[in-house]
Amino acid sequence: MKKIVSLIVSAMMSLSLAACGSTKSLATDSSKYPWVLCTSSPADTVTGIYAQAFADQVHDLSDGKMNIVIYDNSTLGGDRELLESCYSGDVKFIVQNTAPQVSFMPELAIFDLPMAYDTIEQVREALDDEEFQGILNDIYTSKGYRLLGMADQSFRTMTTNKEITNIDGFKGQKIRTMENSYHLAFWKAIGANPAPMAFSEVYIGLQQGTIDAQENPVEVIVSSRLYEQQKYVVETNHLPHLLSLITNDQFYNDLPEDQRKIIDQASENAKAIAREQSDERISGRIAIVEENGTQIVQLDEQTKQAIRDKSSSLYEEIRKNVGDTLYNAYLKHATWMNK
Repeated sequence: MKKIVSLIVSAMMSLSLAACGSTKSLATDSSKYPWVLCTSSPADTVTGIYAQAFADQVHDLSDGKMNIVIYDNSTLGGDRELLESCYSGDVKFIVQNTAPQVSFMPELAIFDLPMAYDTIEQVREALDDEEFQGILNDIYTSKGYRLLGMADQSFRTMTTNKEITNIDGFKGQKIRTMENSYHLAFWKAIGANPAPMAFSEVYIGLQQGTIDAQENPVEVIVSSRLYEQQKYVVETNHLPHLLSLITNDQFYNDLPEDQRKIIDQASENAKAIAREQSDERISGRIAIVEENGTQIVQLDEQTKQAIRDKSSSLYEEIRKNVGDTLYNAYLKHATWMNK
């Protein structure tokens, strides 16, 4: 897949060489040779909206002199391939969830702290904190990337065929998770039986009873119609589903100052648009779920605290792995910790 990405981009470059005169100009001239932005998500998701908003803002702020072409829905590869292609410079921008990036940047496990925040507004406050932003930016640049912004698809929630009203309800639930050691440890800690599985297999896994449950943001639950196979959406809100907009750091630094300013402003504007769209789409997605007959279950504060208590060892493990500075900066706005 990486070779395919390189061939596609190389072909586009070749078509533009005659017009641009040299490979050096291609780094900054996107009027005839659009920069490539990739995602692994469909266009009709907050991820797709974020990507399109950024491309539109870059075009408009530059009066059409800077252009971006979007390849969504894993057209040029999955999350890992896109990260590698962005690192090599073949793909100039990507929008993706932070979870796949942990294997490249272990410090991003900070976002795997379960139940760290009660509301998405608190999460955004933490992300926009100047101290935390500075630390986060250093993590990305140390690996050859530049973080341009973070939006979200609100929280990840659980779907299941068992009504869960307290901590005991999670016991024995075979739940599909991503291949992430922290995610697996979390579900084990609260009594569930996590089972890593490719996302493409989740719907049929629920249909055939191979798994009892799964966890994803409501946006994904609806876009993939997972609610059709589940009786309940349990608002565990255990992790925020963050969307990072990143670019190759060297590519960014090689741009003229005026283009960097446009990229910075466009990313800030796109982040605001994506967050607004995420908030607006939630109620509509929940309505679709409820119209199907699937019930929405909200957990009480006692159950939330019980989940935190049972997963406390994971907090210590992540703190040890990411360091006190990053840990404390991220949790600075967590009200339940500061009571």
